[in-house]
Amino acid sequence: MQSEISEIANRIRELREVCDYSAAQLAKELGISEEDYIGYETEGDFPISVIYEISKLFKVDFTELVTGSPARLDTYHVVRRGHGMSFSRYEGYRYKDLAFRYTNKIMQPLLVTLDPTDEPASLVTHAGQEFNLVLKGSVAVVFEDKEIILNEGDSIYFNPTCPHGQRCVGDSKARFLTVIAE
Repeated sequence: MQSEISEIANRIRELREVCDYSAAQLAKELGISEEDYIGYETEGDFPISVIYEISKLFKVDFTELVTGSPARLDTYHVVRRGHGMSFSRYEGYRYKDLAFRYTNKIMQPLLVTLDPTDEPASLVTHAGQEFNLVLKGSVAVVFEDKEIILNEGDSIYFNPTCPHGQRCVGDSKARFLTVIAE
């Protein structure tokens, strides 16, 4: 997992350098502090929303930043059960990209699996709109100091410019579908 995270950070750093952006310039474009950006690049722990914003800013497919391979389909893309492209942001928070071969997406569908934790959810912000549908277990969706518990079959549609995060509630893994549109 750590090598995957390092590879993503390396691709982003190389893209930034090729596009002649300093870390400070890119941080400003993303609306985050230079210190946070440098931390992401150094530690490799880029929030998924930041990767998505970088892909849009530099007009590079999200999948290519995450995997190193470009998406090529533009008519349709079928992903069979269990065969999405997997990656992790950090321990206990795993994604499956459900449209990794489709190019020029206006929505990013991801299947997220969360391990149980007592840790607070990490909060992120990004542009657009977001939809979450809980498929298994219970998920706490956190907006700053408010926590909304969603159970299997529950969904939420929200403005992701508000600081938000998700965490598993209970003692078994949770799974939810998230669709981010910009």
